[in-house]
Amino acid sequence: MLYSILAQTGAASAGLLLCLVGGAVLVVLVLLASAIRIVPEYERLVIFRLGRCIGDKGPGIIFLIPFVDRGVRVDLREQVREIPHQTSITKDNAAISVDFIWYYKVLDATASVLQVGNFEAAAQGMATTTLRAVIGGIPLDDVLSEREHINNMLRTRLDEVTERWGVKVTNVEIREIVPPREIQDAMNRQMSAERDRRALVTESTGQKEAAINVAEGEKQAAILRAEGQKEAAIRQAEGEKEAQLLRAEGFASALERIFEVAQSIDQKTMTLQYFETLKQMGASPATKFIFPMEFTSLLSNFIGAGQSNGPVKKDEGE
Repeated sequence: MLYSILAQTGAASAGLLLCLVGGAVLVVLVLLASAIRIVPEYERLVIFRLGRCIGDKGPGIIFLIPFVDRGVRVDLREQVREIPHQTSITKDNAAISVDFIWYYKVLDATASVLQVGNFEAAAQGMATTTLRAVIGGIPLDDVLSEREHINNMLRTRLDEVTERWGVKVTNVEIREIVPPREIQDAMNRQMSAERDRRALVTESTGQKEAAINVAEGEKQAAILRAEGQKEAAIRQAEGEKEAQLLRAEGFASALERIFEVAQSIDQKTMTLQYFETLKQMGASPATKFIFPMEFTSLLSNFIGAGQSNGPVKKDEGE
C-alpha cells in the first residue's frame, strides 16, 4: 500500500514537472516570437526602447528585447488617399463641390512616427483646409479651366506642411468639380453657343475655301483658254501667211504665164479682145462708158489697117 502511494506521488511529480517544462518552453517560444521581427524591403521598423526612440531598422530580421523594445512599422511605398467631395466657395462666391486624390511617400520613417500622432487624420484635415484655401482665391472660370494649376498649388501647400513630418506629397489630382445647377445650365448654354459659333466658323471657312478653289479653277481655266486662243491665233496667222504666200506664188506664176503668152499676142488680137469687151458692155443697162486711152490708139490702128486692106481686097474681087 505504501508502494502504491509512492508510485502515485512520483507520477504526480512527473506530470507537474512535464507541465512546468512545457510552460517554460511555451514562454520561451512566445518571447522569441515577440523578440524576432521580419521587416520587408518596403518597410522600416521604428524601435522604442523603454520609451526612447533608438531609430529605425530594416529590412531583414530584427531582434528586439522582450518587454523592453517596441517596434512600429512604417510603410515606405507611395500611398494614395482619397478626399471625398468638399464644398468650397470660389473667389466670385460660387459654391462648388470638389473631390481629389493625393499621393504621398514616407521619406523619414522616424519623423513620420515622432512628429505626428495620426498622420492619416492630420493629412486629410490639412488637405481639405488647403483645398478650400486654394479654391477660395480663384474665380469659378479659372477653377473649371485650370485644373493643372490648382493641382500644383495643392501639392505645393500640402508638401510644405507634410515635409516636417518626413512625408513627401508626390502628386495631387482633382477628379471631379461639380458646380451649382444654375451654373451648369449656363455652362451648357455657353457650350451650345460655342458649338454653334464653331459650326458657323467651320461652314464659313469651308465656303471660303470652296470659293477660293472655284476662283483658282476659273483662273486656271481662263489661262488655259487664253493660251489655247493664243495658240489658235498663232496657228491661224501662220496658216494665213502660208496661204497668202501660196496665193502670191500662184499670182506670180500666173503673171509670168500671162506675160509669156502676151509676148506672142499681136495688136490685132488685143483689138478683138477689146471689141469683145465692148460687146459685153453694150449688153449691160449702163448709159455711160469709160474707155481707156489705149483703146482709142488701138482703134485708130485697127481702122487704118482696115482701110489699107480694103481696096486691095476689092480690087482682087473685081
